[in-house]
Amino acid sequence: MSSSRKLVIVESPAKAKTIGKYLGDNYEVLASVGHIRDLPKPSELPADMKKGPFGKFAVNVEDNFEPYYVVSENSKKTVAELKKALKDADELYLATDEDREGEAISWHLLQVLKPKVPVHRMVFHEITKEAIQAAQENTRELDTALVDAQETRRILDRLYGWEMSDVMRRRVGPGTSAGRVQTVALRLVVDRERERMAFNSANYWDLLATLGTSTEASTQFEAKLVRVGGNTIASGKDFDDNGQLTTKATLLSEEAATALAAALRESSTEIVVAGLETKPYTRRPSAPFTTSTLQQEASRKLKFSSKQTMSVAQGLYENGYITYMRTDSPSLSGQAIAAARAQATTLYGADQVADAPRQYSGKSKNAQEAHEAIRPAGETFKTPAELQNVLRGNEWKLYDLIWKRTVASQMADAKGQTATVTAKATPASGEAVEFTASGTVITFRGFLNAYEESTDEERNAQDAQAEAKLPVMTEGQKLVLADVEAKGHDTTPPPRYTEATLVKKLEELGIGRPSTYASILGLIVDRGYVTPKGSAFVPAWVAFSIVRLMQEHYTDLVDYAFTAEMEEDLDKIAGGEGTGSQWLKKFYFGEPGHHGLREILDNIGDIDPRELNTFRIGENGAAIRVGKYGPYIEVTNPDAAEDEKPRIVNIPLDMAPDELTPEKVQELIDAPIVTDRVLGVNPDNGKTVVSKDGRFGPYVTELEPEPEVALDEAEIDPATGEVVEVKKKKRVAKAEVIKPRTASLFKSMDPGTVDLETALKLLNLPREVGADPETGDMITSQNGRYGAYLKKGTDTRSLENEDQIFAIDLAGALELFAQPKYGARKAASAIKEFDADPESGKPIKIKDGRFGPYVTDGTTNATIPRGEVPEEIDFDRAVELLAIKRAKGPVVRKKAPAKKAAAKKPAAKKATKKVGDTIVVKKAGAKKAATTLGKSGISSKASE
Repeated sequence: MSSSRKLVIVESPAKAKTIGKYLGDNYEVLASVGHIRDLPKPSELPADMKKGPFGKFAVNVEDNFEPYYVVSENSKKTVAELKKALKDADELYLATDEDREGEAISWHLLQVLKPKVPVHRMVFHEITKEAIQAAQENTRELDTALVDAQETRRILDRLYGWEMSDVMRRRVGPGTSAGRVQTVALRLVVDRERERMAFNSANYWDLLATLGTSTEASTQFEAKLVRVGGNTIASGKDFDDNGQLTTKATLLSEEAATALAAALRESSTEIVVAGLETKPYTRRPSAPFTTSTLQQEASRKLKFSSKQTMSVAQGLYENGYITYMRTDSPSLSGQAIAAARAQATTLYGADQVADAPRQYSGKSKNAQEAHEAIRPAGETFKTPAELQNVLRGNEWKLYDLIWKRTVASQMADAKGQTATVTAKATPASGEAVEFTASGTVITFRGFLNAYEESTDEERNAQDAQAEAKLPVMTEGQKLVLADVEAKGHDTTPPPRYTEATLVKKLEELGIGRPSTYASILGLIVDRGYVTPKGSAFVPAWVAFSIVRLMQEHYTDLVDYAFTAEMEEDLDKIAGGEGTGSQWLKKFYFGEPGHHGLREILDNIGDIDPRELNTFRIGENGAAIRVGKYGPYIEVTNPDAAEDEKPRIVNIPLDMAPDELTPEKVQELIDAPIVTDRVLGVNPDNGKTVVSKDGRFGPYVTELEPEPEVALDEAEIDPATGEVVEVKKKKRVAKAEVIKPRTASLFKSMDPGTVDLETALKLLNLPREVGADPETGDMITSQNGRYGAYLKKGTDTRSLENEDQIFAIDLAGALELFAQPKYGARKAASAIKEFDADPESGKPIKIKDGRFGPYVTDGTTNATIPRGEVPEEIDFDRAVELLAIKRAKGPVVRKKAPAKKAAAKKPAAKKATKKVGDTIVVKKAGAKKAATTLGKSGISSKASE
């Protein structure tokens, strides 16, 4: 083996550690910790560039969309370490992921490191010894078409996001934004809510009978009424969203259903078996997981968010347990098929395995078949049982799901028989009626031994007939009626999107990439555009404003087909068809028959913000208005004076848009107006104390006295008593406005019963509990953003509830301060403790801080990502989190702007020299600085 030093660069410390085990001693594996460069915010550009062509986007749209990249503050330390390691290396291996993002990370590394040694692109889709050795022996060149596609997407998202978010802020409201995929996903959620708002329910009835071959319960089964007089009775699927019957089915009313049930109960009514039918039942296994289907199934079965699923999957991949988790392909390699079939044979028997290997192909509109499906790594799969002591918590759950799905995909179909019985009765007082019942008996389980896919909520699920266990029957046989019940139903609106169904819909439409869905869905939730209600996504009213603006003024940008075409175009660029700069030019500047983004933004002055944020409900003059602090009902009185302000009615915070019907709006308008309740007078200052109900809950406040209005002096004629002249008083400066004291009521308090004594206690917070006898520091109790707490100097301790603010005494407060600050007051302040960190040599602990759990070695603190359970984090993961935090470096706080100098000295002359696409700027008395612009580097492309 060659003794030359080889440097391998990957994205993450965990991946570096795993790969390092499979390479020789002459290999050094380091992590870039993700992207080392990116487009800066325009505000972060150097001063001399803010007014130039890069000033608006950090992209020069006039010069082939040349981007300006900077090494982030968090990556500077990492870059320095990589450069230092490269000096001692004879070869460089770039082993980032083999998708567009990974290819771009490798390209940026080349641009920054500028290696003078041979460079190899090393790719693999699983981290096993065999896969790493194969990748090491079969390197390729950098694929610049993939880099171009990723860079085009990044620039596109910057142009779209910056331009459209500016429109949103100016027309919808501060803090709102738009994004190429984000806003289209939001449109789907809003469109579904609009369907629910426009929906009119219809009522229909049927009968549910309990029949049997005898009076014994073991022979009985449930059957549903399906026909009356030979005509099918109506069910939910026979109505449209306006509640109108759209088929020739017979609508059964409550009166008719009740009368029919009574007639069937008559002893003279005979029920017989009119028909028996048996059909073979076959069910095929689902394909192995793609990124999208993994997110959907993890949401259904494990209740994971998309973000949580991808985070856990990333860890499993980087530690060598599963294959690459960003893939559109459900296909398995020959090696994986053999492993799955062998394992299924061992565990379930040869007869449960499919006769021939099963092949799967993708159905995604923009599928890229470059990768394999997500599956357990290796030539032989480790069973979940084998990893039960290695993987814990969410990691084990997700591995178990992936393993089961992969093994089941190569197993035999489940087989059985579905029997259907039709029972007929002819009541003396009416027409013949027919009931049916079905039951499926699985005679051969096949893949069901390993796995069964979950399903999403279906519309009008109440019509689905339960599986029945049918007794042995023959045609013409008389049946016993044990019970019959008339049941009423209402048609249901289309169900709201869940994470799983929204991901599925986006993939069906070809919008975005499955690898980005987790961040997109997280974004619309974090920004408050949608709120999870259970598992369903409920849009906020501000989301309606955002979508309305886009649909009415920028239709193409939220058109499903147009957005999908953009994805197809980016795929073509990745395949080497065309260049990113050519495509961006058409998108931004337009072409014949297509308006560019810059052109369509010119009509922003035509958009009326007030109208955009107003939604009229019913015909009572009321409207929903989206304001700075949220939505409210605005009621206009048609007979009001011109200067009379409309009445404002608050909307309950938990009320979904589809619940705000015209009737509900009127109910809120007609509800008694909650007026201020006077509690009394504060004896200390003579101010009136009142209880109020505000948008964010009830509170108490003191009313400031009305300022005295100085009247102008009048000159009066003593003879007539008339005013003959008014002497104006001299104008005096306005007195400073005094902000009244306010205090929120505790959750346990009722605004209708709170008294003056309690109100004064609240207004006088923080409360002095007593002085610490050792230090003399006063201890106070108060309420804060994160709940009730005690304070002593700069030290704090959380209280269990708000009531303790008034109840705790000095002894109790001193006892709390004597205990550890966090960790739920346990004897040990750490949730878990580990051995020493390999880098710092200090013991690692997991602690629970005021802002959440974190890992620490006493020097470096690393927040535990959302979705990970602190108790389930092991030593390796703790070391990894600390390594990532160290690589990012300390948080850089923005400095206050320096005061302007009294006089500005003339700038020293600059000497510039261009080397390729790198501009080197030399300045007198300063060190040499280099800034990289644009797309340069390797001109080669992979042959794959």
